[in-house]
Amino acid sequence: MKKITVLFFVLTLTLAACAPSATVTPVAENAVASPSAVIAEGRLVPAQEATLAFQARGTVVDVSVKIGDVVKAGDVLARLGGESDAAFAAAQLELVSAQQSYDDFVRNAPSYSAQAWQAYMTAQSQRAAAERRWEGLSLDNIETRIASAEDEVQNRLDDLTEAQAKFDEYKDLPEADSRRQNAESNLETAQEDYNEALRKVDSITRERDSVRVALDAALTAEAEAKRVYENSLNGPDREKLALVDARLTAAKANASAFAIVAPFDGTVMDVNISLGDQVGPETWVVKIADTSAWYVETTDLTELEVVKIALGQIVSLVPDALPDSNMTGVVESIGQAFVLQGGDVLYRVKIKVDEIDPRALWGMTIEVTFEPVQ
Repeated sequence: MKKITVLFFVLTLTLAACAPSATVTPVAENAVASPSAVIAEGRLVPAQEATLAFQARGTVVDVSVKIGDVVKAGDVLARLGGESDAAFAAAQLELVSAQQSYDDFVRNAPSYSAQAWQAYMTAQSQRAAAERRWEGLSLDNIETRIASAEDEVQNRLDDLTEAQAKFDEYKDLPEADSRRQNAESNLETAQEDYNEALRKVDSITRERDSVRVALDAALTAEAEAKRVYENSLNGPDREKLALVDARLTAAKANASAFAIVAPFDGTVMDVNISLGDQVGPETWVVKIADTSAWYVETTDLTELEVVKIALGQIVSLVPDALPDSNMTGVVESIGQAFVLQGGDVLYRVKIKVDEIDPRALWGMTIEVTFEPVQ
């Protein structure tokens, strides 16, 4: 609920005909807001916060933190055990191996670049040799020989057709008949001659095509070697780095299923488990917050009010629970999306607190006063 703090004087005069007058000392409260000030309600929030839960199911065997502990990103805060021990050990082993592979790959990037250069030089030499073999061919001679061989194929096909027709004349005769036997023998010979003519065409064609294929393969290998080398010039090869990074990411995700790991530097704000508890993904375990900076996020700033707010505007902040506190802040962001609530169009404004009152707690209701920008 919005509040307007006013400066007022309480003066009580007791008049009595027979008694002396009594004087009451004026009492001053917080400075009154100007009539054009915008007053809103907000919540105190840390710079970052996370509510963490296990991604696997099991028995809690380790709780390494308590409320108020300061932790670093990567610290293990709690761990599952029991039947999960073997799986957790395997996940940790894979994580160590994946991290080692990633570190080795990044560290050895210069040597990879040298190896890539050597591979590129070798590919260039192989391509040059393949080009020389191709250029050494007498393509006209090969084409002439292919044409001649193809003519020979056609001649042998004609012979085969004629032999087949001759055999068809005598195929119904007894197998012992000499005419049938001669026709069958001639047909077999014609078929062999035809097959040999086809093989000769293939052989001559391969003289050309095998060299061409070798050259194409060498050109492709050279292009790939060049690509790998150029990718290694500005640090680790991006494609290989993506692979080792993907492995590391997967290993971290797998290990995190059995352990709660701090995602950033921060303070433990709450712990929801004890040793021996049976838990799963549905149970939150630890709440962590980055309290290196504090913010106030408004909850009821309307469309008529938000247009009066500007980035960088100085703001007065008073917690409802601490009326004697006088914090200030600066408008850091003004939400571009809206929320419809009770018929009102509301926008969120985020204010960075200059200096937090040590008594203030996460989630406290804050009265926010936006004085007009001069």
